[in-house]
Amino acid sequence: MAGVIPMTARRPSLSPLLTRLRDRSPGLAGSLLGGAVAAGLGLGSFAVLMMVLWVSSPYPDSGPGGALHIAAALWLLAHGVELVRTDTLSGAPMPVGVTPLLLLALPLWLVYRAARVAVDASPADAEDAPPPVPAHTVWTGIVLGYLAVGFPAALYCAGAGLRPAWPWVTACLPLVATVSAAAGVWSAYGRPRGPVLSVLVVLPGPVRRLVFGTDARRLGTAVRAAGAATAVLLGGGAALVGASLVWHGGAARASFLQLTEGWTGRFAVLLLGIALIPNAAVWAASYALGPGFTLGTGHAVNALASHPPLLLPPFPLLAAVPDPGPGAPPNWAAGVVPVVAGVTAGWFVARAAVPRPGRGEPASARWSAAGTAGVVLLTALVCAAVLALLARLSGGPLGVAALARFGPVWWQTGGAAGAWTAVFALPVALTVRAWRLWRRRKRDAEIPTQGRTKEESKAQEQGKEKEQRKEKSKEKGKVKEPKKAADTQTETVPAGTGATTDEEEFYDVLPADDPFPPDWHDDLARASRWAALREAATLTDTAGESDELADAPGGHPRVPEPPAEPV
Repeated sequence: MAGVIPMTARRPSLSPLLTRLRDRSPGLAGSLLGGAVAAGLGLGSFAVLMMVLWVSSPYPDSGPGGALHIAAALWLLAHGVELVRTDTLSGAPMPVGVTPLLLLALPLWLVYRAARVAVDASPADAEDAPPPVPAHTVWTGIVLGYLAVGFPAALYCAGAGLRPAWPWVTACLPLVATVSAAAGVWSAYGRPRGPVLSVLVVLPGPVRRLVFGTDARRLGTAVRAAGAATAVLLGGGAALVGASLVWHGGAARASFLQLTEGWTGRFAVLLLGIALIPNAAVWAASYALGPGFTLGTGHAVNALASHPPLLLPPFPLLAAVPDPGPGAPPNWAAGVVPVVAGVTAGWFVARAAVPRPGRGEPASARWSAAGTAGVVLLTALVCAAVLALLARLSGGPLGVAALARFGPVWWQTGGAAGAWTAVFALPVALTVRAWRLWRRRKRDAEIPTQGRTKEESKAQEQGKEKEQRKEKSKEKGKVKEPKKAADTQTETVPAGTGATTDEEEFYDVLPADDPFPPDWHDDLARASRWAALREAATLTDTAGESDELADAPGGHPRVPEPPAEPV
């Protein structure tokens, strides 16, 4: 027994560690499973699509294994991984690096949703709900679970005719998983500002104070304004693509019918064209900004001049390329898109610079004119970074030599987007800020003036009513007051004081303003006052009797002492 007791005493010391492991393991395990499920759903979607196309194809080139290899390769291409095609006519490997941006949205959304679900596993209003899983646990589990499926998929299609380039696999696949999982965890925790501002510590102190100042809302305003400007640019680019497709409708229809004859092939071409619509919108936005895009090495297309190659592969979206030759006024009209984008960004910044004041608060600007200009410059930087990233993702090589460069040049597109935004957003932001501030202050100044005018008019009306009552009271006093009373008042006035007994002068020494409202002397008001006084007196007497009864010994009322006789 002596040896058992110490062992029993030491045993509970392990329970906290076991409890921590038990509480932490479900969160990590669930995150790992969530990441693996997200990767599996993405792979499964591509696999189902390719199997449907393979089954419906009248002339399949390979078996189901080949279709699954292509599905895995396309899934990796959706992450930005560059593929290498080995089964070419020349036998030389050809790179394929144009990522359809619509396909990229699928893995980003799947990983984002998996991270949110892993953090917020139970409803917040539940009484027995466990605390949320730590952010680092969810992020680590989602990324590891996603890569645990992604790298085997890359190994599976490594020996196929369309294989991934391993440097791109090791760079792009973890990057997509890491960024999407971080965004999902950050959103699940309520989008706190601390992690975002902690990243900005890498900037030098003077630059950080110059750009952000002491108000952390400047970064949020710049991000929202840049998002609005980017949306205008992409929407305008999509409109330009649609207008050009309508203008070149015959060439687009001929290229669509030339690619394939069966409905299965045409359906595949249609799906590929839909997936590349965001890429075409980015290319058109770069065209409107000025730098344009390239269709092969040495063949630039912009609003000033178009030099497309002589032999373009037949594809419907390529039919929307402007005709060769110098730019014309219809081509220059594309410059309206970045102008509208810059004006939109400036309006967003001005709206945040002069917020709507609360009730009873004076109108004031959140930032000075210099601070507003700093927010505009920050907006231009964010917009330039976003457009540069989209331009880099939307283009890439489709072969070697002349086909090595397709799409816009990322640094030119980003620089042009930042310049257009700064040039047009800055005057708009400062002008709209001054106008909103002037209008708000003018409105605040008009409201008290109107209030004083109403009070003065009401006071004038009350003064007229008092004057009328005063005149009536004078007339009644002259008629009813006997002359003897007037003589008595005259006699009581000391001589030599300079006072007169004139009744008008007697009324002049009374207060000019009646302190009571006009309805104070009404019969109904007087009866109400008397009723309230009687009720209060009754309550006072009842309370006094109750107190005397309670204070009396034996429950008998205490007899009040008689008042003392006056001396």
